Amino acid sequence: MASSFLCLSLLFISLSTAGGFKMYWVSRCDFNSTELKDIKYVLSCYYNKIEFTRFDSDVGKFVGFTEYGVKNAEYWNSGAYLTQIRTAKETYCHNNIGNDYSAVLSKSVKPYVRLHSTTPASSQHPAMLVCSVYNFYPKYIKVSWLRDGQDVTSDVTSTEEMADGDWYYQTHSHLEYTPRSGEKISCKVEHASLEKPLITDWDPSSDSSMPESERNKLAIGASGLILGLILSLAGFIYYRRKARGRILVPTN
Repeated sequence: MASSFLCLSLLFISLSTAGGFKMYWVSRCDFNSTELKDIKYVLSCYYNKIEFTRFDSDVGKFVGFTEYGVKNAEYWNSGAYLTQIRTAKETYCHNNIGNDYSAVLSKSVKPYVRLHSTTPASSQHPAMLVCSVYNFYPKYIKVSWLRDGQDVTSDVTSTEEMADGDWYYQTHSHLEYTPRSGEKISCKVEHASLEKPLITDWDPSSDSSMPESERNKLAIGASGLILGLILSLAGFIYYRRKARGRILVPTN
């Protein structure tokens, strides 16, 4: 799980001509563990930013995307080059991923998660939760929602990973929902720095955030209550003082 967002890419051939045309190959290893079965090797061939031929170890052969690319794939699939490129998953990826895997994890920083409520922008649902993830590195991260243990895919919006300017990143995910009695809502974060997903449960009683409009209403109400108490106390003190200085004259 910790490596599910890691990818090793290497640009190893780049050819240019005087006229500005460029052909280049990109070799890439996608993996979610150091096990050979969890590794995919991809070799993409480009001409002027257009991918015309690709080898994918999951497919096991070259595939063409243009007329020239199809012919090129047929030629490579019929020769010894296909046998050679099929071994790249082990010789190129598997032999290097261990070093890259440990190097990235040793320099990663675990995220800090804050879960709070806010007022939804639309009226489709009466409630919204925000899962804010701060101070993580490297950049790539996955933030998702669970409701009673099940993945939530609808009414979810997320920001891109935003750089803080100090090598760290932050991102925010919003969930609009209609509350149900006894339900359990959680924010799940997956990152290269974590050995397993970080799950934060929503606890309404611990939510210290309140919409600004509600905070303003509360502040105005509290101020009015305090002012009323002060005026009442001042009136009472004034009355007592006046009563002490008053002379009572008996009447027949």
